[in-house]
Amino acid sequence: MELFGSSGIRGVALRYLTPELVLDIAKAAGTTWDADRVAVARDTRTTGELFANAAASGLAAVGCDVERLGVVPTPAVGNYCESAGVPCVLVTASHNPPEFNGVKLVGDDGVELSVDVLERIERRVLDDEYDHATWRDAGVTTTIEGVVDDYIDQLIASVDREAIADAELTVAVDPGHGAASSSSPRFYRELGCAVRTVNATPDGHFPGRESEPVPENLADLSRLVATSDADVGIAHDGDADRAVFVDETGAFVDGDTSFAALADAELEAGDAVVSAVNVSQRLVDVCDANDAALELTPIGATNIITRTRELDDEDVRVPIAGEGNGGVFFPPYRLSRDGAYIGAKFLELLANAGSDPVSEVVAPYTDYHVVRLNIEYDDAGEREQMLSAARAYVETADAEPNTTDGYRLDYGDAWVLVRPSGTEPKIRIYAESADATRSERLAAEMREAVEAGR
Repeated sequence: MELFGSSGIRGVALRYLTPELVLDIAKAAGTTWDADRVAVARDTRTTGELFANAAASGLAAVGCDVERLGVVPTPAVGNYCESAGVPCVLVTASHNPPEFNGVKLVGDDGVELSVDVLERIERRVLDDEYDHATWRDAGVTTTIEGVVDDYIDQLIASVDREAIADAELTVAVDPGHGAASSSSPRFYRELGCAVRTVNATPDGHFPGRESEPVPENLADLSRLVATSDADVGIAHDGDADRAVFVDETGAFVDGDTSFAALADAELEAGDAVVSAVNVSQRLVDVCDANDAALELTPIGATNIITRTRELDDEDVRVPIAGEGNGGVFFPPYRLSRDGAYIGAKFLELLANAGSDPVSEVVAPYTDYHVVRLNIEYDDAGEREQMLSAARAYVETADAEPNTTDGYRLDYGDAWVLVRPSGTEPKIRIYAESADATRSERLAAEMREAVEAGR
């Protein structure tokens, strides 16, 4: 696809992502959906209202009545779409820096659109084909209240509130000034937890930390956990569809580790897990131990959703899916990522572990060392040169490359992957091994090969 990447469309606001482009995407989506009503929502970014207005105008222009949800977490959008039976144009750039914005399209089942539907919408944009309404049939706009309240109510009904309350947990929450700044702290309090917060004021400039919940951005949360005697820290990205964790000492819990721990609690023999080609050996081990299959897709939520739907059509049970970046799906709950729900499922693990702290709960899944590197490029030409250099490198390696998404070399006890980002102008490199030195060497060798292509 030319417009839509691995998780919607994103770019620097008013440079790549323009009001005109958002207007066209909304018109194309409204035409393709053929829906009478379509919701519009956004996260806290400073350009969010501008683009939400453009989306609303585009939808009204093709005859859709518009339901404005305001600033809400992405999973609250999913809940609203499913319960109200309406699709949504969601303005968000998720974990990207504040100068970015983007668009996700959510179906009337509360799930991001599959690849085939996105391709149809993209084709309308590229071909400039829309079913414009007459002035008599233009859509009207309504403001919808209570979206977050309803979302929190369904969250509480979906988890083991009694077990979590009985555990008397203290939880530190870092929403990163994003869309969950009020909802996640409130949710965990209503689960019976004592809650401490940091970076919990909605602010599209993200003044306290960058939006992506990676270790280098979570120093405030780590300090809060360590100084407040909290049992666990939970951090979200800007639209709150992801959750990552900090243990009781303030140490970051790698997303691959928490994913493996959550999967181990969900899997039964004969199940399948859907993950991306950068899957950790931790999850491979958990699938093997539970006699469950592991299905790999290209990186990105859209691809995972599409494959999970296919397996469901084949009557294959997929109790958990996702990636090691904190973006975990629990398909029996909803086939979308929900940071607050992911956090609650982790709290269930703690509650069921008795007095064991987070560090001990995740200890069985920490045997591997991962290195992640990003190499920025200036334009499409440089990108192709770097990928060509990567291809030449893997063709001479002593391992068969997996080309599901980029190039993955699997050595049995270690692996390395190189691929272009679907959301940013970067080449991403991942390497993993039980030996930290080997992980770093594999990543460094791949980086040297890629940069030789500049």
